[in-house]
Amino acid sequence: MLKLFYAPGSCALASHIALEEAGAEYTGHRVDTAAGDQRKPEYLAINPKARVPALATDRGVLTENPAILTFIAQSFPKAKLAPFDDAWAYAQVQSFNAYLCATVHVAHAHRMRGYRWANEQSSFDDMKRKVPETVGACFELIEREMFKGPWVMGEAYSICDPYLFTLSDWMEADGLDPKRFPKVHDHRTRMHERPAVKRALAQEGRG
Repeated sequence: MLKLFYAPGSCALASHIALEEAGAEYTGHRVDTAAGDQRKPEYLAINPKARVPALATDRGVLTENPAILTFIAQSFPKAKLAPFDDAWAYAQVQSFNAYLCATVHVAHAHRMRGYRWANEQSSFDDMKRKVPETVGACFELIEREMFKGPWVMGEAYSICDPYLFTLSDWMEADGLDPKRFPKVHDHRTRMHERPAVKRALAQEGRG
C-alpha cells in the first residue's frame, strides 16, 4: 500500500488531494516539521532531502510533487487526472506544475526560509518584503496567460488543479488579496467544495 508522508499546511496537500481524487488505497503519515521530525534519522532514511511530500511505493520512495502527481495519475488511469494520450497537452501539464514547483513555491519560501539563500537578518528581512511582489507577479502570469478555465488545463480536471489550489491557499499569508486574481480565486473556491479536497483537509486536521 502507498504511504504518503505529509505536513499539514505544506505543499504535500497537492499529492494528498490527488490520491483522494484517484481513489487510491494509501495511508497518511504526518511529519511534524515544527518539531523537526523531517531531520530525524527515521525520516531521513525515507527522504534524505528532509522535505515533504514523500510517497513510499512498492518500488521505492518518490519525492517532489510533480513526480508524485504524475505517478498517481499514471497509476490510476481511470481517474483521468492527466492527458497521457496527447503529448502536447501532457507537456503543458508538466510545464505548469514545474512552474509551481520551481518558481511560485520558491518565491513563497523567501518569506520564512531565507536561511536557504542567505545568512544575514537584513537579507531575510529584504526577502520577506519582496514576497508580495514576486508571488504576486507569479499569480498575475497564471491568471493572464496560463489558466485556461474552468480548470487549469481547460474543461478537464487534472493534477494541476490540486497543486494550484495548494499554493493559492497561501496567498493571504504572502500578503496578497486573492480577489486580485478572479480566475484563481474562483478556482480555489470551487476546489474547496470538492469531496476529495474536503477529505484530504480533514485528514490533515484542517477540515
